[in-house]
Amino acid sequence: MKDLWNQRYKEQDYVYGKEPNAFFKEQIEKLEKGEILFPGDGDGRNSIYAAKLGWKTYAIDYSEEAINKNKRNAENENVIVNHQILDLSKNEFGDNLYDCIVSIFVHLDEEGKKVYHSNIYKALKPGGVLILQAYDHDQLKYNSGGPKDISLLYSLEEIVTDFQDMDFIVLAKEVIRLKEGKLHDGEASVINFVGKK
Repeated sequence: MKDLWNQRYKEQDYVYGKEPNAFFKEQIEKLEKGEILFPGDGDGRNSIYAAKLGWKTYAIDYSEEAINKNKRNAENENVIVNHQILDLSKNEFGDNLYDCIVSIFVHLDEEGKKVYHSNIYKALKPGGVLILQAYDHDQLKYNSGGPKDISLLYSLEEIVTDFQDMDFIVLAKEVIRLKEGKLHDGEASVINFVGKK
């Protein structure tokens, strides 16, 4: 799997476009700036946007090529993003460190997802906010991107269970129009979630 991501980020400029994810952009503008973590950040479109807004920004990815490209893109945009290569399904992100964590289209197997969600919760400061957008099970009907294995997709029930200790600000399943580079393009079935610790 790592080879696939390394190849993907090696071959293309911005894999999912240069513009930040629309749901993330809409939500981040409602929050006070602080420390923000982007697990699975890829080549940096979201972390770079947050850094431009004045957030102290941290980006994690499993792919060395993604992190290398993320670093170059941040330098080209004259912003500071702190980078780390890390397997999201196995490693913790620390305790009570971040005012916000942003998870955009991070898809792991069921066991990895449980670990990842638990680590997100632990890493948020009290009062910290999680912004999450992911493909849900119905995405299998669409050709706009995402995994074709249902175990890697999300359900509302999963969000409710895994983040039951958070206050739910937004929880919605929607069909949206994605325009995020060549790999996320067209109608898509997603879950949008904003929760507060």
